[in-house]
Amino acid sequence: MTSEFDLWTENDVPSGQIGKTLIFTRTSRRRFLVQVTAAIAAFTLGPRFLALAQAAAAGATKTADLSTHDAVNVRLKINGKDYAIDQLDPRVTVLDLLRERLHLTGSKKGCDHGQCGACTVLINGRRVNSCLTLAVVNDGAEITTIEGLANGKQLHPMQAAFIKHDGFQCGYCTPGQICSAVALVKEGHAKDDAQIREWMSGNICRCGAYTNILAAIKEARDQSGAAVKG
Repeated sequence: MTSEFDLWTENDVPSGQIGKTLIFTRTSRRRFLVQVTAAIAAFTLGPRFLALAQAAAAGATKTADLSTHDAVNVRLKINGKDYAIDQLDPRVTVLDLLRERLHLTGSKKGCDHGQCGACTVLINGRRVNSCLTLAVVNDGAEITTIEGLANGKQLHPMQAAFIKHDGFQCGYCTPGQICSAVALVKEGHAKDDAQIREWMSGNICRCGAYTNILAAIKEARDQSGAAVKG
């Protein structure tokens, strides 16, 4: 099908140049269509993108205002040391406070959904997924992280047992595993292999060192002489 533009080209352009001119005109029309399409897209989508950008800017401003006006002061005892944390965003979790503000990076951020246990710390003696609990809720609490288990250069018995039995491979989950195991023994939930596995099921080891972890916990339990619940 020949357009009027093609007819004009064939009638008015010397025969020796018709081929080149047709290529030029078709290329120009193709470019013209691209430009028109781009202009329509910009006209149609431009306001939406602008609205999204404005919404994002408003959200950032709101976040900044919240951090400034609703900030709280929190007092915590962490690994035996008193901390006064001022101007803390009330949405900050214990894990983020430990890692990002206090630079206690032993507790790991794994799934950040409380499913892997890598972030486990002891709060008032209880094992807690620190990625799910807010720092402000624990105002005045005593927190023990993996950094606070050892007595100076002397390792905690659970730490020593993990090393002896190779209760780790990559080591990423190990801080949470050890903190959870320490609480497990104190809770008296280390009666037998089945009970240990059940009460440690919230701590995942993606390397699969469960057999060695079990052996380490049993040795630390026996050394501590802790009572076990039935």
